[in-house]
Amino acid sequence: MADRRHRVRIYVLSDDHLWDNIGTGQISISYVERLQGMALLVRSETDGSLLLESKINPQTLYKKQQGVLIIWYEAENHGMALSFQDIAGCREIWEGICQVQGKDPTVKDPLDKSERPVEKADTSTLIKLPVCELNTLEQIANLVTSVLASPILRERLARILEHDNYIKKLLQLFHTCEDQQNTQGLHHLHDIIKGILSLNKTTLLEILFSDECIMDVVGCLEYDPALAQPKKHREFLTQNAKFKEVVPITDSELRKKIHQTYRVQYIYDILLPAPSMFEENFLSSLTTFIFFNKVEIVSMLQEDEKFLFQVFAQLKDETTDNDKRLELMLFFKDFFAFSQTLEPHSKDMLFKTLTQLGILPALKMVMNMSDLQIKTAATDIFTYLMEYSPSMIRAFIMQEAEKREDEDLFINMIIEQIVGDTDPELGGAFHLVGLLRCLLDPDNMLITINTCERSEFLNFFYKHCMHNLIAPLLATTSGSKCGEGNILLNLILELLIFCVQHHTYYIKHYILSNDLLRRVLMLTESKHTFLLLCAIRFMRRMIGLKDELYNRYIIQGNLFEPVVKALLDNGTRYNMLNSAIIELFEYIRVENIKSLVVHVVENYNVLQSIEYVKTFKGLKIKYEQEKHRQNQIRENLHSMLYSKILCQGVSVLDMKEEVGFNEDMKDAVLPPLENDFPDDDTFMETEPAARRMRRGRKLRVM
Repeated sequence: MADRRHRVRIYVLSDDHLWDNIGTGQISISYVERLQGMALLVRSETDGSLLLESKINPQTLYKKQQGVLIIWYEAENHGMALSFQDIAGCREIWEGICQVQGKDPTVKDPLDKSERPVEKADTSTLIKLPVCELNTLEQIANLVTSVLASPILRERLARILEHDNYIKKLLQLFHTCEDQQNTQGLHHLHDIIKGILSLNKTTLLEILFSDECIMDVVGCLEYDPALAQPKKHREFLTQNAKFKEVVPITDSELRKKIHQTYRVQYIYDILLPAPSMFEENFLSSLTTFIFFNKVEIVSMLQEDEKFLFQVFAQLKDETTDNDKRLELMLFFKDFFAFSQTLEPHSKDMLFKTLTQLGILPALKMVMNMSDLQIKTAATDIFTYLMEYSPSMIRAFIMQEAEKREDEDLFINMIIEQIVGDTDPELGGAFHLVGLLRCLLDPDNMLITINTCERSEFLNFFYKHCMHNLIAPLLATTSGSKCGEGNILLNLILELLIFCVQHHTYYIKHYILSNDLLRRVLMLTESKHTFLLLCAIRFMRRMIGLKDELYNRYIIQGNLFEPVVKALLDNGTRYNMLNSAIIELFEYIRVENIKSLVVHVVENYNVLQSIEYVKTFKGLKIKYEQEKHRQNQIRENLHSMLYSKILCQGVSVLDMKEEVGFNEDMKDAVLPPLENDFPDDDTFMETEPAARRMRRGRKLRVM
């Protein structure tokens, strides 16, 4: 029962007798075990959570109003309302409710006085369009405008307009009004056509956007009553907007579809007002119409392998002039933009086809050209490919590395474009750095049974490419003092910070082996605060990893010195630089990174004079606590070692005494066996002698 889900908004009657919207979701009627009966269930369209669970009681009075509303009261002053997106959905749920209650859905409850008489009739005779003539245009415009507030009346008007060529008759009157310069009639026709578009009916759009009608529709929309003079949109579409075929299109249907899509998109973007936040479904059928047109265009081009092959052949041909090459690139840019409308499977097939035809080698060739427009279009296409599959780009780069020198690699060419961007604002460099970051992001790298893309690609990058990326940084910091910095260094440092965060092993080896942090910290002498902040952030990110190798590198190189100098030079000014440096030391204190705490306190006593924050006093306290703890450990260890050595010494003495006693006993002369009772004098004399001998040995050992 009502297995299909329909989109609804839920309203609850508040204590102020106002209807509050509590959410939008998909409604169904299902059996709920807990309620022991059938219930209305609405689940959120965003997260699937349950917005409404209302049991359908036989005694509850449900009311259907305006064709798209169902209202009922679950308790006194607790009203509920469902507002449906379409009439069909409301009708289906209404029939389900009536079936549960055992009622006939076509019979109106005699107690229900709320429905307006105009909504009772089930035929379209309540809407009667005037005869399509010049003197009735005002009546037609008023009628079309008036029905827009009622979903059921919009539906009925749309059904009438679908027949009897009524729209085509209106457009014939448009030519008559233009010929007679009937401005008032043209204004009425503008309102009529705009109203018909607002009916949001696909069947009407197919009539309006047909080859014979679409330019007349554009003409009607030129005569906006709010404008003093009409805009010349038809002139622009027919004279200024030229359709260029980079390769002749032999399919006439494809050509018509391209023309239609361009013009409909123009109507949507230029001639119609942007929908407000309260009109989420405004012109939804128009956007859907454009969407499916684009899908159809891409599918038709994809199926024509000969066409794509010819386009690629011209693009790769070195004799192709720049104007033609620009047209080819703009075609591909639009083609890739349209491809975003495809289903995942169709999109996969398209991109595999383009890869086999050689889209990446072609992009590499054109991105290296001097023409800015061609390079920009190529970069946009490269962005689409990157969004689709970074792994595909990485695979191409790795294959290329097996055959070419480092300077000829695609990725090094991208880095060269970043470093050599001539735009003062580095717009192209910003874009390319974002793409490079996507290439270097381990989160989108694949791991299979046979290969680990992360280790292979990052090993390759740090060996063959990183030196090109940091070359401007090394050049600026090559002397004893920092050279003139620029925005490019900021871009490079931001990318290095990303690498520190995500390439822990690879970037660490590179930093330690090239003493890179020292070169970065030379930027603290720059007059550009943004570079100084970026250098501090780079060091902060390294310390944030709490890697003892980094800590020892910083300590041995005394790399806090430029940071402390920058803080002291900044004085008491409370600014971003001050906050960044203090936060760095505060992190060391809070995380109690012992090696760095000791190094800072013992080597930078000048920081103790800074009292407007408790950070440096806190570092001193941490240092003293650690020193006290170490002293306690040493004392306890000394005591333990002393006790252990003493115990071992006593054990050794006892062992030696035992051995000596046994040896004395062997040397002693035993009395004769026959004399069972020796003289007392003899016994007394022998025993003390033996004891004295043992005592003498003890003294010698001591």
